[in-house]
Amino acid sequence: MNISPASIALNLATFRSQALGTLMSSAPDSGKDAFAALMNQFSTANDVSTDPLSWLAANGSVAGVAAPGRNMALVDPESAFRMMSVINQADVDYKARFAELSEMKAYVAQMQDAGQSLGNITPATGNDSIASQLQGFVAQYNGWVQRFDPDMQNGGILAGTQAAQVSRYELGQSIANIFNGAKDGVHGLRDLGVSIDRNTGLATLDTAKLDAILAGNKQGAVDALQEFSANFAKSANLLNSGGNFIPNQLDNLNRAIHYIADNESSLQAEFGSGDAPKATGLVAQALAAYNRTYAI
Repeated sequence: MNISPASIALNLATFRSQALGTLMSSAPDSGKDAFAALMNQFSTANDVSTDPLSWLAANGSVAGVAAPGRNMALVDPESAFRMMSVINQADVDYKARFAELSEMKAYVAQMQDAGQSLGNITPATGNDSIASQLQGFVAQYNGWVQRFDPDMQNGGILAGTQAAQVSRYELGQSIANIFNGAKDGVHGLRDLGVSIDRNTGLATLDTAKLDAILAGNKQGAVDALQEFSANFAKSANLLNSGGNFIPNQLDNLNRAIHYIADNESSLQAEFGSGDAPKATGLVAQALAAYNRTYAI
C-alpha cells in the first residue's frame, strides 16, 4: 500500500472532489450559504477546523475492518463518518437554537409592549401608580434576563449567537441611557432609582429615590419616562424587524436546517450514517419545543 506524502495528498484531493463536493454543491445557494456559514460557527465553537478537509486530514485514520455505517468506497471512511457525526449534531443544535431564538423574539416583543406602556404615564398619574408600573417593568425585564441567562453562558444554546448578545446588550443600554429627560435636568431612569447590576444584569428599583424625584421634579420624571418608553420600544422593535438581527439569524438557521433535511440521504450515502446526535438538558428541551412546533 502506497502511503507516501504524495499519495496521501492525492488521495485527500480525490476525497475533496468526490466526497466533499457533494456537501456544498447539491443545494440552492441560499441554503448552501447558510449551511456553510453556520457550520463555520459550529465548527469554531467545537474546536473543529472550518475547512472540513483539514479536519478530516487531522483526524483521519485507515480502518482495517468495515464498521457499520461507514462508506467503504471512500479513501478514509472513518473520517467521513466522523464528519457526518458533526453534521448530525449540527442539525440538532440548529433546531434547538432556532427554538430558543424564536422564544427570545417573542420575549423581546413583550418587552417592547412593556416599555411602550410606560409612555401612558402623565403628570396626573398618581405616584403610587407610577412606582407600581415601574416596578412591574423592572420585574418583567428581570424575567427576560433570567429566562435566557443559561442560554447565554459558555456552552449555552445561544452562546456566541450575535442576535441574542445584541438583544440583551441593546435593551440593557436603553435602560442605562442617561439622556432620557436631559432637557428637564433628569439623567434617565437612573435618577428615578432604576439601575442594572453589572454582574447579574438584573435591574432594581430604589423606591426612595423615585419618591424623591416625584416630590421635587415630577414633570421631569414623567418626561424622562415618556422618552425612555419611546426609545426602549424602538430598540426592541428594531431587534425584531425584518432584515435585522433576530430575523436574520432565524432565517439563516432555518435555511441550514432545511438544507440538512433535504440532503440528509445523499450526505449519508456519501459520508456514512455518522453517530446519532446527543441532546441533553436545555438542548433537549429546546429540541422538543422545536419538534412540537413543527409537528416532527
